[in-house]
Amino acid sequence: MERTLMGLMEYQRFEREPELQSVIDAVHARYATRELNADELERVSAAGVAEQKPDRPELDKK
Repeated sequence: MERTLMGLMEYQRFEREPELQSVIDAVHARYATRELNADELERVSAAGVAEQKPDRPELDKK
């Protein structure tokens, strides 16, 4: 599937097909980068807990 999509994007770059461009524009509009609202942020989970690493003096000597 990914190959097909990449092929269509390459085709569109050179041919400028209006119907294909309208599909591309619709997808970009649907999945445009945007900021998450507070409700959506509640569903986001970090991948672990940040831990404080102990000091390693042997690394400071270099």
